[in-house]
Amino acid sequence: MNPRIPKVNQLLQEELGEILLRELDLPDGVLVTITRVDASGNLQEARVYISVMPEARSEEVMLGLERDIFSIQQALNKRLRMRPVPRIKWTVETKTSEAQRIEELLEKTKEEK
Repeated sequence: MNPRIPKVNQLLQEELGEILLRELDLPDGVLVTITRVDASGNLQEARVYISVMPEARSEEVMLGLERDIFSIQQALNKRLRMRPVPRIKWTVETKTSEAQRIEELLEKTKEEK
């Protein structure tokens, strides 16, 4: 594995977080968090995992992110001094909701004891 990949993942996560926070109009009452980034070995593509709260609005957020992908990619290209800048692919993080469900089940079993 290229030793540069983890650094690129961290950099992409930080920069995309700033872009989402400052430059995008996200729906009111929605919290979007970038949970992790996985850049491909050749740095041509990066899968960006997002968590959306409330979870019921994740489809709406994904549609908005896909609609704005060009402007997000342009902002990222301007901010980063690296070539190539990976193409962004959005993915809804499922591990977060799975972890939350497990927590709820553990709490429930504690209460039943």
